[in-house]
Amino acid sequence: MAPSLLGGFTKSLAMTVLSEIGDKTFFAAAILAMRHPRKLVLAGCLTSLTVMTILSVSLGWVAPNLISRKWTHHVTTLLFIVFGILSLWEGFKEDGDSEELAEVEAELDADFKSNKAESKNKSKVNDDAKKKQRPFVLQFFSPIFIKAFSITFFGEWGDKSQIATIGLAADENPFGVVLGGVMAQALCTTAAVMGGKSLASQISEKMVGLSSGVLFLLFGIMSYLSGPEGEL
Repeated sequence: MAPSLLGGFTKSLAMTVLSEIGDKTFFAAAILAMRHPRKLVLAGCLTSLTVMTILSVSLGWVAPNLISRKWTHHVTTLLFIVFGILSLWEGFKEDGDSEELAEVEAELDADFKSNKAESKNKSKVNDDAKKKQRPFVLQFFSPIFIKAFSITFFGEWGDKSQIATIGLAADENPFGVVLGGVMAQALCTTAAVMGGKSLASQISEKMVGLSSGVLFLLFGIMSYLSGPEGEL
């Protein structure tokens, strides 16, 4: 029985929402939106996360063609169970304070001050000269868009949610996983950008960790019970 579009969509939507809420990229989007135009930050972050989701799903879709579906299914099941246990462990260890928010804010503060000092030291030149000296990419995209894109992309690379998406795409309908992942990313990033730091600071990392842990374990059990061929 082939994996259903709805199954891939709902699993991807739920997993991505719980993985991204309170994640480093979520906090980064919230803080960047306080210092730069929201539209540019939202566009940069969403573009980055969409590209990352498509890349992850593509890797997961290719995996069963390289190794047997039986092995990819077992690996996916194991990943969900391991991530579930790790998330529960991290959730129990959290004391409720948003340490990751403070860490991300400190990193972006240092970067912001560094860029501000550098811009003060530069001599003023006319706009035409600036445009000619700009790198090729920056002539078409705003530096703020590029900054939001790169911070989100490299922050998400190798993250637990990315690996889980690869595993989910190997076992579920890839189109459903893409649709669910992109919709979840859009919801979370829009909330971060519009809500800003006030919303981010109210998120309980403990509850997010515990909730995502339960969800990962649930997916792992469902995957184990379904078997390699997707039949109970």
